[in-house]
Amino acid sequence: MTVWTSLYTSSCAIVIATLLGVPIGLWLGLNRFRGRQLLITLLNTLMALPTVVVGLLLFGLLSRQGPLGPLGLLFTPLAMIAGQMVLATPIVANLVLAAVTGADRRIINTALTLGASRLQAAAKLLSEIRFGIMAAVIVGFGRVIAEVGVAMMLGGNIRNSTRTMTTAIALETSKGEFAFGLALGIVLLSVALIANLFLNFLQQR
Repeated sequence: MTVWTSLYTSSCAIVIATLLGVPIGLWLGLNRFRGRQLLITLLNTLMALPTVVVGLLLFGLLSRQGPLGPLGLLFTPLAMIAGQMVLATPIVANLVLAAVTGADRRIINTALTLGASRLQAAAKLLSEIRFGIMAAVIVGFGRVIAEVGVAMMLGGNIRNSTRTMTTAIALETSKGEFAFGLALGIVLLSVALIANLFLNFLQQR
């Protein structure tokens, strides 16, 4: 159950982060406007945002006294997914932005010249930078499946509900069960390795 919770929350978070981060990175990469550099600086800052800060902010929003308290999301997998999504989105957006910036800008111009719409031209560009996008997904997934702060603060480490492999490792270590904690760490590394091998397989297809 612990392994499943880790995979479920991390997978949901990275899917949402990809749906948000790819358009943001594409938009910033293709457009030049006043304040663009400020937004890029903000994204770079968010990449280094400590997990405990994200957990604290969302805890305040989701707690009973918070504006979203009536929804009852605190200490649920949904709260953990929200926190992990906040962590992963800036990473995905920044790496997609880097891929777009490094791509040949003639791709867009050529597509437009051949009669493609702006949306079709953007889709062609995304196809050309698909390896960069997949790399962004891999890095983002690695970030969220290995984090502990958000999972602990927003999930509460509830057995058979919100306990992930990282929070289980923290719990067992605090109890002095170092061997069990190390075993869970090996399982976490194995799961992360398998997930990344699968994503790399998709990247090479």
